[in-house]
Amino acid sequence: MGHIQDRWYRPKRDPETGAVVLTGKGKPVMERTELHGRGMRYRVRYLDPDGTERARTFPDKQKKRAEDFLIEVESDKREGKYVDPRAGRVSFRSVASRWVQAQTFDYTTRERVESRVATHLLPFFEGRSIGSVKPSDVQAWLRWLQDRQVAPASRVLYFSHLVSVFSFAQEDKLIVTNPARSRSVTRPREDTARVQPWSGQRARAVLDAMPERYRPAVWVASGLGLRSGEVFGFSLEDVDRDRNVVRVERQVRLVENRPVFAPPKRGKSREVPIGAALLDDLDAYAARFPPTAITLPWLHPSGEPVTVKLVMVNGDGMAVRRTTFRTSVWLPALKRAGIEHPTRADGMHALRHLYASVLLDAGESVKAVSEYLGHTDPGFTLRVYTHLLPSSHERTRKALDAFFGMTLDDGPDLGRAA
Repeated sequence: MGHIQDRWYRPKRDPETGAVVLTGKGKPVMERTELHGRGMRYRVRYLDPDGTERARTFPDKQKKRAEDFLIEVESDKREGKYVDPRAGRVSFRSVASRWVQAQTFDYTTRERVESRVATHLLPFFEGRSIGSVKPSDVQAWLRWLQDRQVAPASRVLYFSHLVSVFSFAQEDKLIVTNPARSRSVTRPREDTARVQPWSGQRARAVLDAMPERYRPAVWVASGLGLRSGEVFGFSLEDVDRDRNVVRVERQVRLVENRPVFAPPKRGKSREVPIGAALLDDLDAYAARFPPTAITLPWLHPSGEPVTVKLVMVNGDGMAVRRTTFRTSVWLPALKRAGIEHPTRADGMHALRHLYASVLLDAGESVKAVSEYLGHTDPGFTLRVYTHLLPSSHERTRKALDAFFGMTLDDGPDLGRAA
């Protein structure tokens, strides 16, 4: 059990016997020490869970604070919540770096997270210790992001990283509480703008404006709902022609600025139905531009080489890179199609939204659409596309007309008013 030492006063002792001198009421007579009036008065001494003696000092007239601190320390020790006050002196940079390295991200995600931390967290918290950051500092950081005109969706993402860094420090007993989870911190929220899919006419205009070599990008994205990396990793060998389905099991992505083959997002492979018209178009394209055998490492530049006959490659016969495709092919095609000022909603993902909207309008279930898109949760698909679901009003009217159109002899007993 710890104790509180008064550094300004001590029990007076008899110079001859060394015994403590007591008052008439049996209490020790106190005398001033050589430290009286200088520095902190109260020193709390205690043993940490490892048995090492620790101490903390408090000024004059704050004995109650010292007592409360000692009670809190002993309570935290019993409940396993004790944190060494000195542990929080480690730098924010060091903890953030350890957090990134400890995560089980894939290689590309790790690169992106490292970049976000370096660009949007470290510049603000640079030079700070992890234990010195307060909720007010987190709120000031959010304002700093806002002043830099960081998009709401990005602020949500960066905030989630910051919360995770502090949670990591909390679990490692570096800090007591997570300042980013304080009630005084206003969590950023993403804009809830509804997805507005392209019309079929706009998709057709972009297709017509696309160089012939790259037309499968529009076909496969809008006809199978693939992500851009999956489009660039698509092969006709992935088509099961007996069952008329496509096995989506790879994508092309960049790791350390080098293209690699990798599983689809979150490692979730899937099967997607393919229509006869789309397959005919792809076969005709393959006759014009024979599939090219491309060898890339799996997952990482040092990974095992994998060879795939890709449907679409660039003019040099290499795997298509997303960033190069966007600037050299996609944006010029949008301009030729009459889209002079494209927004974020005019990326290749617009074709994926078009695919989802067509299926939902045709009455396909949200669960099936979720599976075809490779979403992990049908609830996410519903939240994104619920406003695109066809109205049930007409179906309801027809059902009620049929119900009330039956004769009472053939239909259910509708009852009588009381």
